[in-house]
Amino acid sequence: MTNLPAAPPPEDQPSSDGLPSRREETEDELRATAEQLREQVSELEVQARARPRIAMAEGVLVERYRLANAEAAFTLLRQASQRANIKLHQLAAAVARTPGPAPGAKTWFSGRAQHPIPDLTVLDAGTLNAANQGEVLGAALHRVLAVTGTDMGNVQLVEDGVLRMAKHAGLPRQFTDYFAFVDGNTACSRAAAASQQVTVKDVATSAGFDDETRRVILMAGSRACHSVPLVDEQDTVRGVISSHHAHPLVGFTQAQLQTLDATSRALGTWIKWHKHTVLVDALEDLHQLARASSQ
Repeated sequence: MTNLPAAPPPEDQPSSDGLPSRREETEDELRATAEQLREQVSELEVQARARPRIAMAEGVLVERYRLANAEAAFTLLRQASQRANIKLHQLAAAVARTPGPAPGAKTWFSGRAQHPIPDLTVLDAGTLNAANQGEVLGAALHRVLAVTGTDMGNVQLVEDGVLRMAKHAGLPRQFTDYFAFVDGNTACSRAAAASQQVTVKDVATSAGFDDETRRVILMAGSRACHSVPLVDEQDTVRGVISSHHAHPLVGFTQAQLQTLDATSRALGTWIKWHKHTVLVDALEDLHQLARASSQ
């Protein structure tokens, strides 16, 4: 009798009718679980960083306006941030660091100077609502991507000494989660530290990344990147815009670099204006809401 080879275990048998095998299903389930865990860890990090600011602002508001509890303070913070179209954590941080109004004062910032809206024509975006942070950052990112010839990129703003992801395009969730907060070891952090444009011509061979950072960038389909610091008229770095490219870069022309620099300065000046105008308006609105609530 001819000895036939033993049949493979059921999980190793090829699938029939084009259906996935049990092993393939298990691998897909593990990948999905791993991705879900990465998202949960990223969300927890965002909450962990934002919560102390919000809690501090809640405490300030409860004491200042004799509110019932922290929940009432949170409701006012959320309402004011939504009306101003700014992030809750940005408003909370401003409450915590800004000297409060005089006791019983009807206004928080009486007689303050009004700063003119910066010129944003260099963004080549037509009419923009200068008070809308998302709209302006989106227009600036689109402009940088058009100049650098790619559809992948992101904007980060300087907050408490780190770069925080504020806008992105064409990048997967794993990338944006991993770089939600950056304080070193990347092209964007080097651009911010040096206050000058930084080009990484080939991520795969650059010595400027650790292994995990390099892996995340390459997995996103980015083989090269270019980071532009966002500086105001006093050369203070307010953030960074980075473009990501599917293939290694040779470099950019002088004309491209000059356009990127002009975009950088326009947006950096706008970020400063937004902080001293729109954010202050939101604080004033919060003051009025709190006064009405405590009466």
